[in-house]
Amino acid sequence: MEHVLVAQTVPGVPVGMESFEEAAVRTLGFFVGAILVYVVGRLLILPTVTRLVHARNQNNPTIETATETYVHVLIVVFAIVAGVVGAGYGGVLTDASIIIAAVSLVVGAASQNVIGSLVSGLFLIADHDFNVGDWIAWPGGEGIVEAVDFRVTRVRTVNNETITIPNTELTTNALTRPYGRERYRITEQLDIAYADDAELALMTLVETAREDERVLDEPSPTSRIVAFGGTSPTLQAEYWVSDPMDVNLVEVKSDFRRRVKRRFDEEGLTLGPASGHELSGELSVDVRERERELS
Repeated sequence: MEHVLVAQTVPGVPVGMESFEEAAVRTLGFFVGAILVYVVGRLLILPTVTRLVHARNQNNPTIETATETYVHVLIVVFAIVAGVVGAGYGGVLTDASIIIAAVSLVVGAASQNVIGSLVSGLFLIADHDFNVGDWIAWPGGEGIVEAVDFRVTRVRTVNNETITIPNTELTTNALTRPYGRERYRITEQLDIAYADDAELALMTLVETAREDERVLDEPSPTSRIVAFGGTSPTLQAEYWVSDPMDVNLVEVKSDFRRRVKRRFDEEGLTLGPASGHELSGELSVDVRERERELS
């Protein structure tokens, strides 16, 4: 009896060892297909989609940057698929068992934190009060949002440093937008001596704030006494600036403090007076007999 061996084949995958020429052709087909799709997507599809999103969401740059990121990832995925088809392994993509195994591998490799960050990133993108360019403060710091990616959000701090924050940290903690409106109030506190003229000090603080052209006339600067300490009263000055995201707030505060120091010196007012506690008692010196002998 003759036995006939029937080779089992996987769709799209040849049986046996490929020759060098066949391997070279498949490799060339992969790169040609992948590069062609990537170039078309990168130069045509991505700019077109980005322009459309920008036109419909001009006041929400977060959507634009997120769309650019997600579309770029999709282009890479389609480029890889095109490369697989170009290499002659397109049949593999129609095998349901292989696709299910690949998806299971990806989901299994992704940890709970990674999936949570992806979902949190989508919530941040959909939040109209959270945009690229906003100054935000969270329990770990503060800075300007530069981009919202799949897993992390990039933030530029006041020291011009870029830090990456897991999206889950921003969605699970309270966020503050101190400069979320057109005006921002700056508050400064300082101590003076009880012997100083408090009214003169309050008036000087208001006049000093008005000297800066970056300070708004309305609301006008104000000053008040907010506390009486054990050794000195505490004064507080408040003034407003417009467009807080476009003004160097660190410089505004520093200039105000420098002018206050100079004006207080001119007026004879004391900043941060030393403690006025009086000490009383006796001081005695005990000279030991041994020290007398050595002398």
